Amino acid sequence: MGTLWCKLTNAFDYNIIDPQQEPEAYCLAQNILFEASIEPMAGKIAVGLVVLNRVNDNRYPNTICDVIKEGPIYESWKTRQDENLADEDRIYYPVKNRCQFSWYCDGISDDIYPTESWYKAQIVALQLLDGKYRGIIEGATHYHATWVDPVWRHELTYIGQVGDHLFYRWEN
Repeated sequence: MGTLWCKLTNAFDYNIIDPQQEPEAYCLAQNILFEASIEPMAGKIAVGLVVLNRVNDNRYPNTICDVIKEGPIYESWKTRQDENLADEDRIYYPVKNRCQFSWYCDGISDDIYPTESWYKAQIVALQLLDGKYRGIIEGATHYHATWVDPVWRHELTYIGQVGDHLFYRWEN
């Protein structure tokens, strides 16, 4: 039975977004996976919408990947040693625990495995990029888990809770 089960699970392709062909959709799916994989579908949608709301807000970068990867960076000590190295050959890393989305710079592997969670994250990302579910979090540009209390929450308007996340937005 073990061999048959392996063949059946491998018969289903969990990867529906090609990162080379659709890098923005892939970044959005990654963020949904790492920020909301244990959330109900509404939580996955809400987390994805925050990214899209930021893309449409002039206070943030204007691409999905740039929004997700926003935060301070530092140059690798290896490339920093070579003052003649071209800029495009330099290697940069995000400063640990200083990113907009914690998974991107928490020091934990960002490897993606072909699971149902990854499949669902990709489906939600594609639906969001197709314009579905707009407005359900009323323009929220921020969220945090219920078990943390970031200081920035006092500067924003509270929208509501979806799953284990609390959502906020700027008023102007």
